Amino acid sequence: MYMKHLEEKFQSTAPLELKPKLWKRYEDHILEVIKKGSVEKLTEFLNSLDTTGSIKFMYEMEQDGELPFLDILLERTDSGGTDKHF
Repeated sequence: MYMKHLEEKFQSTAPLELKPKLWKRYEDHILEVIKKGSVEKLTEFLNSLDTTGSIKFMYEMEQDGELPFLDILLERTDSGGTDKHF
């Protein structure tokens, strides 16, 4: 429930340039698509939302066109889309 609270707070207070094109959350894991070069600013903003200091957002960047998320390997294709491999 607290993650939902932080998510709602983020959606209502985030500057437009930090809002992701895609935001999908499963429990405390979040998959987001954001503008290049804004990951550090977004992470800093997200970490400022939890005033208790109990939650720290971290990130993993795509490497070689691949990004593991939960039990899925997201893979960028030549067309710029993604394929899911289990």
